[in-house]
Amino acid sequence: MSGAGRIADFALHAVNDGVPDDVLAAARLHFLDAIGVGIAASTVADNSTWSQAATPGYASLLGGGTAEAGAAAMINGALIHALEYDDTHIGSVVHGSAFAAPLALAVTQLCAATGRDLIRAYIVAWEVAIRIGMAGPGAFQAKGFQVTSIGGAIGAAAAASRITGLDRQQTISAIGIAGGQASGTLAFLADGAMSKALNPGWAARMGIESARLAAAGMTGPESILESRFGVMNAFGNGADDLDRHLANLGDEWFLNEAAFKLYPCCHYIHPFLEAVEGIMAEGIDAEDIVKLTAFVPPPAAPLVCEPWERRQEPASGYDGKWGLAYCMALMFMQGRVDVASFESQPRDDVIALAKRMDWQPMQDHGFPDRFAARIEIHTKRGPVNAEVVQVRGAPDRPVDKSAIVAKFTGNAARRLDAATAEQLMEIILNIDTMSDTGDLAGVLA
Repeated sequence: MSGAGRIADFALHAVNDGVPDDVLAAARLHFLDAIGVGIAASTVADNSTWSQAATPGYASLLGGGTAEAGAAAMINGALIHALEYDDTHIGSVVHGSAFAAPLALAVTQLCAATGRDLIRAYIVAWEVAIRIGMAGPGAFQAKGFQVTSIGGAIGAAAAASRITGLDRQQTISAIGIAGGQASGTLAFLADGAMSKALNPGWAARMGIESARLAAAGMTGPESILESRFGVMNAFGNGADDLDRHLANLGDEWFLNEAAFKLYPCCHYIHPFLEAVEGIMAEGIDAEDIVKLTAFVPPPAAPLVCEPWERRQEPASGYDGKWGLAYCMALMFMQGRVDVASFESQPRDDVIALAKRMDWQPMQDHGFPDRFAARIEIHTKRGPVNAEVVQVRGAPDRPVDKSAIVAKFTGNAARRLDAATAEQLMEIILNIDTMSDTGDLAGVLA
């Protein structure tokens, strides 16, 4: 069976009653986290006008107001990804909520579907994209593409097909259409452009438009994943592992393994920030540092280390989110790395500390199954070292639900009063009991 056929069967049938309770619980919490992150992003000056690009309609925008469903999915996806605060499935390096949440919200509103439909569409989009990322670990990034935008478009098309009522052959076509148009490069790294945020937003929109086109009679290639010019060969290293990863759709679930992010910057930097926090807890501060060396997994280095001068002195606050040295210096200087840390231009004192840092390749890093970090510091008091084997928030280092609720509350407070934020959280954490999404739309408006 083709990859598209396997995905279609999963999307149309396997999730009807077969989603385990722990996966549903994780989905609700991840969806809550994504909505909070998107709301926070809508208040950042650089992002606040993006909704002006959306065509009018009736689907909710996370910054308030409404837009046409495809446009709403695109803008909301860009907002959820813009802060680099959105969740990641580590083994596949997929930022699933950034396309799955806006897709599920928009297509459910488009079709007047239920809350149960919404959360299952969200799960479908996540699970499909994870498999594509796991079938080519690191390969997409090595060629300069973001697996989130490519696998995300295919997952979004499968989920949208389910909600819009497509049959199996139409769903296969929607997947083929989406895969044929999917893209999303890492070219933003050259100058810190903000368009990287659009990669998952475009994938979410692609899901809706592909389903619409398939419903209107357009066909897409069934072999879109495994053929000579298909996704896995064009963007990855081939389709040899694809069938193995798709074969367990509906039997094994991976969304509940996705890692929550606790800092709004590139996920590869997070374990280094943890290491810095540990060193600061020993009483070491910025004034003590003579030189710091970070040992970085080589596959992560192109995003957070290259060119090193830019990662010490970023071009903008947004660009700083990929600056390993800059982010570590931020933590040392202010004791936190949060949304506000990147809302202004890079600070001179932080840059000065970052310039006392360098990096070397890490051996035995375990990437991408592990996001690890090691730092060695020459201080005025002598040498100090710290190591993090796996980033906090990963499956083997989970965070409590209370931490995610607190993160949501803080993010939502940037736009909503406490009562409205509490109401929104209550709706989302019970979303699969809702007969429609009207209450959710009302609060978001």
